[in-house]
Amino acid sequence: MSAVLTIHLVRHGDTAQAADGILSGDLDPPLTAHGHEQAELVARAAAGMKLVGLYCSPKLRTRQTAEPIARVSGLTPDIQEGLREIAYGTWEGRKEIEVQAAEPAAFSAWHNDPGLYSPPGGETAFAIAARALPVIRLVRERHAAGHVMLVSHKATVRILVCALLGVSLARFRTHIACPTTSITSFELGLEGALLIGAADVHHLG
Repeated sequence: MSAVLTIHLVRHGDTAQAADGILSGDLDPPLTAHGHEQAELVARAAAGMKLVGLYCSPKLRTRQTAEPIARVSGLTPDIQEGLREIAYGTWEGRKEIEVQAAEPAAFSAWHNDPGLYSPPGGETAFAIAARALPVIRLVRERHAAGHVMLVSHKATVRILVCALLGVSLARFRTHIACPTTSITSFELGLEGALLIGAADVHHLG
């Protein structure tokens, strides 16, 4: 049996904005105390994987989530711009429910097809896939086998899951779950990506 490369897509831990439903793509909030506790539990799960690679978005919340993982694995996180969160444009820092009420037409277009429509001044799902998928290709080129962890964000992880499974990117918000510090895992083989774990939070207790 040939060696297998397994990638684990991790969403960062809790932030105050995530808990309050505030759209935070380009914003750069830190983890809450609970978010740091979640990161330690992810690291505990990672310790048993014997990671060969660790990658994360440049945002503070993902770097803080990766810190304990780096400590237990002995790896230095490789910062990848392609793993950053969706840019929400003029909606940054606002609650989704408020945007929906204030800009119903723009919100409806984005909600119904975020693959083709973006928040004003923000990114479509296709734009995110165009920058995030090359990170997956880079990981495959660097690592023939073993376990690799990528710490990213809610929308970015969900879009990567859709892209790897061949699911319409327009459905990333409605078909893919991604709680904070959940782990979604794929085996990458000759026949493509095999989903072996989705939105797993068992490590959180």
